[in-house]
Amino acid sequence: MSHVLSLNIALLACFWVVIAAILSPFLQSKNNIQRALLCFLLGLSGLSACIAGFAGLMDDGGTILLPIGLPWLPMHLRLDALGAFFLLVIGSLLLPVAIYSQGYLKHEKRLTPVAIFLPLFVLGMIGVVLSDDAFTFMLFWELMSVSSYFLVTHEHQHPENRKAGFIYLLMAHMAGLLIMGSFATLYAASGSFEFSVMRDAEIPPFWASVAFLLAGFGFGTKAGVVPMHGWLPDAHPVAPSNVSALMSGIMLKVAIFGFIRVTWDLMGSGDFQWWWGALVLAAGSSSAVFGVLMALQQHDLKRLLAYHSIENIGIILIGLGLAMLLAHFDHPTLAALGLIAALYHTINHALFKGLLFMGAGAILHSTGSRNMEVMGGLIHRMPWTSALFLVACISISALPPFNGFVSEWLTFQTALMAPQLGGTLLNALVPFAAAMLALAGALAATCFVKVFGVVFLGHARSDIAAHAKEIDHWMKWGMVMPALCCLLLGLLPTVFIPMIDAVPKLLLHASLMGSLDGQALNTPNWLWLMPIDVTHASYSSPIVLLGMLLLGGLAFWCLHPKGTTIRRSKMWSCGNPHTHARMQYTASSFSQPLRRIFEAFYQPDEHVHAERQQHTLLTRRVKYVVHVGDRVVKYLYQPIGRMTLHLAKIIRHEHQRGIHAYLTYTFATVILLLMIFV
Repeated sequence: MSHVLSLNIALLACFWVVIAAILSPFLQSKNNIQRALLCFLLGLSGLSACIAGFAGLMDDGGTILLPIGLPWLPMHLRLDALGAFFLLVIGSLLLPVAIYSQGYLKHEKRLTPVAIFLPLFVLGMIGVVLSDDAFTFMLFWELMSVSSYFLVTHEHQHPENRKAGFIYLLMAHMAGLLIMGSFATLYAASGSFEFSVMRDAEIPPFWASVAFLLAGFGFGTKAGVVPMHGWLPDAHPVAPSNVSALMSGIMLKVAIFGFIRVTWDLMGSGDFQWWWGALVLAAGSSSAVFGVLMALQQHDLKRLLAYHSIENIGIILIGLGLAMLLAHFDHPTLAALGLIAALYHTINHALFKGLLFMGAGAILHSTGSRNMEVMGGLIHRMPWTSALFLVACISISALPPFNGFVSEWLTFQTALMAPQLGGTLLNALVPFAAAMLALAGALAATCFVKVFGVVFLGHARSDIAAHAKEIDHWMKWGMVMPALCCLLLGLLPTVFIPMIDAVPKLLLHASLMGSLDGQALNTPNWLWLMPIDVTHASYSSPIVLLGMLLLGGLAFWCLHPKGTTIRRSKMWSCGNPHTHARMQYTASSFSQPLRRIFEAFYQPDEHVHAERQQHTLLTRRVKYVVHVGDRVVKYLYQPIGRMTLHLAKIIRHEHQRGIHAYLTYTFATVILLLMIFV
């Protein structure tokens, strides 16, 4: 397949969502037809994106010039290896979400806004990936931001939804301004908005650092990197769950794409300064640990998943930061390994986080609540959902043989094989980042033990959980597809990683393939994953899976009674004749030990109120309330908000002055300008 054909297929993915957005208003009186057409065209777009992504990874990129845009700047579109990979990420989640939405949107009363803005949201994300000039990039970037705002505020009758949408729109446009500043810096050095000219421009080190910082803060805000994450925990929970899956699984990765495009592609790996990689590595480490620590204390299921998105963006940035440091110190093969680890975790996170949000949507669809404290026992009423949600829990916890383990293992290998990079700070930072990654992985496993145990196991804690019903077949199959992909990417990484190797070839002019004379990943040995050097480390997921099955079967055979009748008796409940839901751990009580360990970080707001009878030693009821707030929001964003409101009051007071005050201001301005320029 030629590169022109692969780019045309990518444009076909855009065509389907444009048709969906145009036709939806004409079908608003026919809900079923509107929903079916929307999901069908979204599915076609996802399938087209997958095909174009695979083709683009196996072939050289092509360019197309569209005669639309500004009079002096038409749209430049390009599909190279980097764009093809992220196009594959988009399609791999968009296709199952489209199938899932056919069942999820069945009872949606206000379908038309979703049917218009969801295709525009997808069009914006695909357009960003295909853009080859700054104007086209920003056009599609703003389309992605504005359309997702209307999806976040879809249920705008709730005040918290309007507040979340306002914060999201504010920070999205702040990110857009920073990104425009980065492009303006590159334009000043190149004299053109075209990416092909920017790549060849000579950028002074100071202005390269300015462009890097503007791009880092701009794309980092959109990706939810700490401390620019303030919008994310509020926006993800209130959006429809199929939209939350796309926002967390794809939109955050489009921000990662933008960062790689600007810093790795337009400026080039040869311009990396050592502190760039150190800053990215520090941001990734702090985001990974901060996100998982905050997720542990949440009882809103979707808010918990939102904080875990921050954690996984941090893991991606750890891989990117290591790769930037290694590229600067002239270790191209190790840098390629770090970049591949980051990219592999990018598609892994898209799949298992999309699956988790779809599972949360299934639970919300059946129970009407996101509060984990009122759930429990759903495994008996929603067996399909529980099994698929468990796959996602294992994947995000980085446990073999699923995909999350492979990408985090590759990131660890990059850190462990990194040589002395020069300077005490860097020599301490790399192992520190590896330690933070290990801590985040352990805490993530703890968190999802809590989630699965509280939501699906035990007794139902409320009537809504006791009467929950399984989801329909559309939603099931939409969740089955990413679950199977999580397993395949975990079992066969040696099939997929050689395809990703096209990206470091493009950006670093280095390859992970063929680095050891037939001992590397490009050998026909599909069984063993051997990054860089077989003498350092190797991993075989099929053998791990076989060993787990053999050990599990052996344990079952040894412990299961043979030839005897199983004796059943009542569960011991400490002398209480009846077991009930109040005897179970809640989400808050499960995470209480970690809240004590990290009390200095959490600074929880706890209140205990005991209702006593006539005697002071006789307690009738104890009410315990705990709240763990986001310290970054409390100590950074809230003071900025108060200061902004204070300045607004001052300005409002000045606006109330009469015409004489305005004439005075005008006269003073004229005098000042004359003093400066005359």
